Amino acid sequence: MVVERDLLVSLLKLTREGPVLIESVKKDSRIAEDILKKLLEKLQNEDMIHLQGDAVEATSNNRLRLAVEAGSAGADIERVSAFLHWQEFEDFAAFALEKNGYVIAKNLRFKHADRKWEIDIVGCKKPLVICIDCKHWHHGMAPSALKRIAKAQVERTSTLAESLPNISLEIECAKWNKAKFIPTILSLTQGSFKFYEMVPIVPVLQLQDFLNQLPAYIESLKYFSKEFDHLGHVF
Repeated sequence: MVVERDLLVSLLKLTREGPVLIESVKKDSRIAEDILKKLLEKLQNEDMIHLQGDAVEATSNNRLRLAVEAGSAGADIERVSAFLHWQEFEDFAAFALEKNGYVIAKNLRFKHADRKWEIDIVGCKKPLVICIDCKHWHHGMAPSALKRIAKAQVERTSTLAESLPNISLEIECAKWNKAKFIPTILSLTQGSFKFYEMVPIVPVLQLQDFLNQLPAYIESLKYFSKEFDHLGHVF
């Protein structure tokens, strides 16, 4: 429904800095007042916004859900993504990992082989180490671009495994005897591919399911096995 899509985009744009007046939403979305009221109540019932008197409030998690719904409704995903703070995307992923018992490191920077590297989020839960690259503009991405992204994340992940133990890098898995490092791409919405060359591409709202199922199907994914002091094989 075009009207609902336009409302979702307006809410994303206007709530970036906090609560917004319903009157401002009405002006931006150009939706009739009676229809707007019904749509806002519907979104509140679906726990995507909170109505506070004459204002609308949306938490970071609310805003991620609004973005996913807007993309699913046909809104331009790059435009939608532009209204999200990068921190909102990463915070949601970090929260999901911590909720599932992972010890996380965000924006992990390290140096190896005379080159600087960075991984958006690393989650450690013995023996798994999930190395996440956040790409919230993935929808509609060409296979050639996806291939470059997957290849780059595989390279970052393998390099992290090779670099450990590293006295300048404090990371939970360095305390273990062995670990499995899994390159993962986190997207805003479901694209054409769920995997690319055994690298999982996980929609952000399906991250919980992915974490639940990961121990059961890790052998079907690309990962790097490390016994500390030497790097194992890639499977």
